[in-house]
Amino acid sequence: MDHAPGKDEAADIRRDGAAALEWVARYLERVGELPVLAQVEPGRVRAGLPPSPPERGEPFAALLRDLDEVLLPGVTHWQHPRYFAYFANTASEPAILAEMIAAALNQVGFLWRTSPALTELEVVVLDWLAQLLGLPPGWHGHIEDTASTSTFAALVAAREAAPLRRVVVCSEHAHSSVEKACRMAGLELRKVPVDEAYRMRADRLDLAGACAVVATVGTTSTTSVDPVPAIADACERAGAWLHVDAAYAGSAMVCPEFRWAFAGVERADSLVVNAHKWMLTPMGCSCLWSRRPEALRRAFSLVPEYLRTDEADALNLMDYSPVLGRPFRALKLWAVLRCHGREGLQRLIREHVRLAGLFEGWVRSKPGWEVCAPRPFSVVCFRRSGQDEANVALMERVNRAGEIFISSTKLDGRTVLRLAIGNARTTEADVRLAWEVLQREARLAQG
Repeated sequence: MDHAPGKDEAADIRRDGAAALEWVARYLERVGELPVLAQVEPGRVRAGLPPSPPERGEPFAALLRDLDEVLLPGVTHWQHPRYFAYFANTASEPAILAEMIAAALNQVGFLWRTSPALTELEVVVLDWLAQLLGLPPGWHGHIEDTASTSTFAALVAAREAAPLRRVVVCSEHAHSSVEKACRMAGLELRKVPVDEAYRMRADRLDLAGACAVVATVGTTSTTSVDPVPAIADACERAGAWLHVDAAYAGSAMVCPEFRWAFAGVERADSLVVNAHKWMLTPMGCSCLWSRRPEALRRAFSLVPEYLRTDEADALNLMDYSPVLGRPFRALKLWAVLRCHGREGLQRLIREHVRLAGLFEGWVRSKPGWEVCAPRPFSVVCFRRSGQDEANVALMERVNRAGEIFISSTKLDGRTVLRLAIGNARTTEADVRLAWEVLQREARLAQG
C-alpha cells in the first residue's frame, strides 16, 4: 500500500485513525489486566522484527498487528494503575488527543515566525501554570523535553552569569542529571551531606568558586525537601545562581497545603517542574522558569544569517534553550489545564498523597517491616527487616509476579524499597493489593 501524501490522505487518516484510536481506547481499557513490567528477555523484541525494511509499503493494519504481537509484550506499562516504580505518571485523555493534533500540525517553533501559535501558547501556558503553582509573576518560562535538559540549561546560564567560577554545589541526594550536566558543561561538582531527613545541610555549604547551587524539592530517592530559604541566603551572599529542581514535587504546589515546600523559591534564579511526572501530561514536558532570562539568552542565543527575521519584538524561544527546533509541546499541557482545571489537578494530588499515607500506615503497623524516610508527598520508602539481599530478592519476586512494579534505592548504605503513587487510575484497591503482594511474596521467600 502506498501511503504517500495525496488526495486520498484524508480518507486514509479517517480509516486508519479510527483503527488507531480504537487500539488506544482498547489498550487503556485493559492496561490494568496486563503484567506491569515487560515480561521479555533482552533481544526478544528485536528478534521479532525483520532485519531489513519493507520494499513496498504495507497496510497500517499490519503495523497494528505487530504492535499487539511483537511490541506490546516488551512494553512496561507506565499507564498501569499498579505502576509504583520510580515516579509513576499518567498520559490523560485530553493530552493524548492533543499530542495527536500536535503531530498533525507538525510545528517547528525555533522562531516566532515559524509558528506564532506555538510560541505564544507556550508563553501563556507557562504563565498559567506558574499561577497555579504560586510562583511570582514576570518570570520567563518555556518547555524543554526533560528535567535533565532544563537543569543543563540552567547550569550553563549560571556559568554564563559567573564565567570565572566553575563549581556547582548540590546535595548527595540530588538527581544524577546534575552530575551529567556538569560533565557536559565542563563544571566541577561538589556534593553536600544531608541531615537525618535526607535534606541538604545548608550549614555545610562551601560556595568557594561556585557559580550555582542546585536545591531539590522532592529528591529522587525519598522526595525530601531541601531548606531553600537557607540555601538562598548562602547563594545571595556568595553571588551564586540558585536552581531549584522540583521536577517531581513541584506539581503538588497546585494544592495550598503543600506550598510550604516552595518556601524561598521566589528567590531562585531558575526552577524546573515536570508536567509529565504528576500532572497528567505525556512524556516530554519539562517546564523551566527563570527570573534571569537574560543569562539564558546570553548562553544560548546564536542567530545565523539564515535565521534572521524582521520581527524585532517577537520572542524566539531558540534564544533561551540549548536546542533549536522544538515541537508543539505546549498543546498537550494546554489540554490538561483546560480539561482538568485547578480542581481536577488538586483532586489527583490529594488522593495520591492520601493513598501513600494509607500504605505508610500499613507498613508501620506490621511487625518485621519499617518505614525508612519521612513521607512529604506520595512516595513511601520502606523495607523488610533483614539483610539487603533479602530486600532485593523480595523486590525481584514481586516484580516478576507482574501484579505490581516497584523500585529501590540506597539510604544510609541500606537497600530500601520505594512505592511511588502517581497514576490517575490508581485506586485504594490497587494500593491495598500492592501491600498484600509484598506480604505474600515475603512469606513465600521465607518458605
